[in-house]
Amino acid sequence: MLCMILTFMLFFQPPPIKPTDNQLTLADIDVIKVVGKGNGGVVQLVQHKWTSQFFALKVIQMNIEESMRKQIAQELKINQQAQCPYVVVCYQSFYENGVISIILEYMDGGSLADLLKKVKTIPEDYLAAICKQVLKGLVYLHHEKHIIHRDLKPSNLLINHIGEVKITDFGVSAIMESTSGQANTFIGTYNYMSPERINGSQRGYNYKSDIWSLGLILLECALGRFPYAPPDQSETWESIFELIETIVDKPPPIPPSEQFSTEFCSFISACLQKDPKDRLSAQELMAHPFVNMYDDLEVDLSAYFSNAGSPLATL
Repeated sequence: MLCMILTFMLFFQPPPIKPTDNQLTLADIDVIKVVGKGNGGVVQLVQHKWTSQFFALKVIQMNIEESMRKQIAQELKINQQAQCPYVVVCYQSFYENGVISIILEYMDGGSLADLLKKVKTIPEDYLAAICKQVLKGLVYLHHEKHIIHRDLKPSNLLINHIGEVKITDFGVSAIMESTSGQANTFIGTYNYMSPERINGSQRGYNYKSDIWSLGLILLECALGRFPYAPPDQSETWESIFELIETIVDKPPPIPPSEQFSTEFCSFISACLQKDPKDRLSAQELMAHPFVNMYDDLEVDLSAYFSNAGSPLATL
């Protein structure tokens, strides 16, 4: 009898759950371990009881007024409808008793921030391959879904063992901002915020704010440090206000021309324009020479990510 049951379980395994199935519940998953914290929430690695699929569960504690619940439900719905190979898939989301729970695709390589801790700097050819995937994700969010990410940073770019790079947390940023009120409310990480977003001079901000963040991220990956260096050769900024003042009032950082290609320097310059009107859009940046200049090398991001090792890849 036991053999028959085991045989049945082996040959009649439920099919994998798809994002469009809309059938996941929190009762159907087991928590394996905590894999990250940030943006007001905790991320857990979870496994579905019946299909054995792995997912990431993001849990956010929020004290929200009753009047905001419909708006949050709408943001969660938008989050779940976003389907793109370059955006982390949202399978299901729930809001109950002040807790938002979002079941996401599990990216087993961790984040770009995790990768940087391992490799310190990323060579241009690999950066171009990473950049191309992120741009495709931004084209989808900006031009197809009309979504501003609001909090693009290395920890919100996730990677996996097959060489994929995907944008995450855009829905979470939208939810947190919608509960705060205005488009120029400080939501997200100050380090990667655009000047117009910090000073509110543009009456909020638009998609070009994400492009500024992308430029800083890529320059940080190339340099191995955050592009805005603290004054007096200090290791860290003494205050966030000093950093904010520098971003708003000082010229944007530029890559040293003797260390990097003309194409890379030009790409960073196209992203880090103080006036958002002078910044290229994600669609325009897709045509920039830097994005495709290393295509002939057939860059293998899968091998690069695997060789670097990952703090999250082992269960």
